[in-house]
Amino acid sequence: MKILELKNITKKFDGITANDSICLDIEKGEVHSLLGENGAGKTTLMKILFGMYSADGGSIRLNGKTVVISRPSRAIGLGIGMIHQHFMLVDRLSVAENIVAGCEPRKGVFLDLKKARKNVRISGEKYGFRLDPDAKVENISVGEQQRVEILKALYRNADILILDEPTAVLTPQEAEELFAIIKKLKSDGKTIIFITHKLKETMAVSDRITVLRDGKKVDTVETAETSPRKLAKMMVGREVILRVEKPEKPPGKAVLTVKDLSAFNPVSRLGLKKIDLTVHAGEIVGIAGIEGNGQLEVEETIMGLRAIDSGSITLDNQDISRCSTAQRRKLGMVHIPSDRFRRGLLRSRSIEHNIILGSEWLRPFAKKGLLSFPAIESYSRRIIDEFQIRCPGSKETVDTLSGGNQQKLVIGRELSRNPKVIVAAQPTRGVDIGAIEYIHNLLLRMREQGRAIILISAELDELMTLSDRILVMYEGKIIAEGPHFAESELGLLMAGSKL
Repeated sequence: MKILELKNITKKFDGITANDSICLDIEKGEVHSLLGENGAGKTTLMKILFGMYSADGGSIRLNGKTVVISRPSRAIGLGIGMIHQHFMLVDRLSVAENIVAGCEPRKGVFLDLKKARKNVRISGEKYGFRLDPDAKVENISVGEQQRVEILKALYRNADILILDEPTAVLTPQEAEELFAIIKKLKSDGKTIIFITHKLKETMAVSDRITVLRDGKKVDTVETAETSPRKLAKMMVGREVILRVEKPEKPPGKAVLTVKDLSAFNPVSRLGLKKIDLTVHAGEIVGIAGIEGNGQLEVEETIMGLRAIDSGSITLDNQDISRCSTAQRRKLGMVHIPSDRFRRGLLRSRSIEHNIILGSEWLRPFAKKGLLSFPAIESYSRRIIDEFQIRCPGSKETVDTLSGGNQQKLVIGRELSRNPKVIVAAQPTRGVDIGAIEYIHNLLLRMREQGRAIILISAELDELMTLSDRILVMYEGKIIAEGPHFAESELGLLMAGSKL
């Protein structure tokens, strides 16, 4: 039985079509995966369903009746709940206060906190959630915060739950717990729409899958009748090799050494605590950890973007601890930043300008203080061709490129500088499967050429596939190191467990 029908939904932003006449049917009591790469239109479509955006065309039918959903409160009133990738909770309030906010039980004009606790406890027990109603949200884990968000929607009688990239901030164990919760909700008659770009979890949790690509619906398939390979082809439009082969290769000499490094980030209030790290020529050292446990600070201190409090960093036995980022780059270090927009690109400037960014006044791009535009254009065309950057022309602005092509531009610029050390932070974040395949092969090629590579990634499959050694970070410390970890081991370590 169809509980929800989206008919010819169209949405444009500044002339760019995010959703192009999409039709989607959802069966009552199913887990329906909405699969596609970033920019495919998944979240936009669901924000229209939840009343956060208004569609430019099309209609929505709920339980056989046409409905107009102009705001989230209307969606909630119709039994639709949405759990966003970034949680909408008040850290300083308790679990119970967050869950009942907006529909609080009252005793006169005051919140009846005792009744709120009781209601939350009953709801939690009903769905098998382990939550302390009195715990402050700021003191519970990310996985528990997500359960608070889900219970908050259920408390408002949601029959349809939209989960937007729900595993993005979870350890593997927390993701498994979430999948168990989804199965329990399904058995209770709830309908789940699961937004993701990850093939493994799509296959694990869904009944049916709808694939979007470039704002258009490609197809809807039964999960039992498809495979990751078929789904990847639908997402990208061609065959994709999902696993890369990494040949055995003994590492060379130590190139980068970090010793007893400590640093403090006043924004995150996180301190690195006596970090030791060595990367050899022809080696990929992966850094694993739940986001916010020091990976960003390691990235920034190694590249000279954040001052260190103590310890040392050496490159080819030369102390670079106090060197500027520009000096480190001259010595052979390059950086694929975790935030390409803040650290890697000038979006309003041309592709050419971004390709030579940081080298504008060096030969052959400048002579006697004047830019050599033919040399810049020739070099840019070479980088565009070599790194398969799809663009209308080198003089277009970077903001006309897709996310995957913006990332390839950053990678092309950095890896073309004959580096000794590559700091690659989240190199495949926000790019499609085809670009991921390409970037992985590039990093392995750099490894074969003897470059020393630090790979910081939130994707465990990526770390386990590419890394020669993996370091695990927790609360600013490296708590484990090894050549091989099972995914379950990594998940426990990332959560702070000692194996």
